[in-house]
Amino acid sequence: MQTRNIGFIGGGNMAASLLGGLISDGFDASNIWVAEPDTGRREDLSARFGVHTGADNSELVNAVDVLVLAVKPQLLHEVCHDISAAVQGNRPLVISVAAGIRAADIDRWLDGDNAIVRTMPNTPALVKSGATALYANNRVDAGQRELAEAIMRAVGLTLWVEEEALMDAVTALSGSGPAYFFLLIEILQQSGQRLGLPEKSAHLLALQTAFGAAKMALESQEDCAELRARVTSPGGTTERAITLLEEGGIRELFDKALHGARDRAAELADQLGEE
Repeated sequence: MQTRNIGFIGGGNMAASLLGGLISDGFDASNIWVAEPDTGRREDLSARFGVHTGADNSELVNAVDVLVLAVKPQLLHEVCHDISAAVQGNRPLVISVAAGIRAADIDRWLDGDNAIVRTMPNTPALVKSGATALYANNRVDAGQRELAEAIMRAVGLTLWVEEEALMDAVTALSGSGPAYFFLLIEILQQSGQRLGLPEKSAHLLALQTAFGAAKMALESQEDCAELRARVTSPGGTTERAITLLEEGGIRELFDKALHGARDRAAELADQLGEE
């Protein structure tokens, strides 16, 4: 990957996270370009990472082998329209981190026949702990798949889905998922306070418990059901709490929530692709 030139259109938080991850992985900053309209942002990225920066999207496209589209979904149609001629002339691998935009729509906006990898990272990518799903259209070859995966792996775990429709399920599970855990931490903290704990103590205990449970799950060979069973002693405090959660329909509620998020992701993709 070191001999490849990578260009980012958009210099926001996700792009900055990927830049930091790539450079930490040993990628040469002299092979990275960023096109960003905000002068202050360009100066910041150049100072922090030593990458090339500019404001001309088409000029960047002509200089790179891999093009990362890191703009807001609402802006992607306009950006693709503006760079379509340059993309057709240079034919870079196109990687989109814009949530909810289907690969076929990006390809159409870029005038067709492009190698496109659509990704769905989540916000923990900003702290190099993301989970990113990738989908490649049929013009992406094996080498390009490896390249796309290496770029996204700079900010966390990566996995491929072979059917693009599954990206909506990914959005519901891991794309929106951090918010579910933030909500749970918030609820645990508030309940702890109602039990008499000081706010700071309840906050720290909830955070560390969430972190510790996730770390145990990541490092264990057992699945989460088994880990839960191991800390749920018959007749004990944990069993009482779990029983009450189950009686309250927690499984059905989460299932309903994820189905709703999946359906909304599909609706938004339809809307965003109408351009």
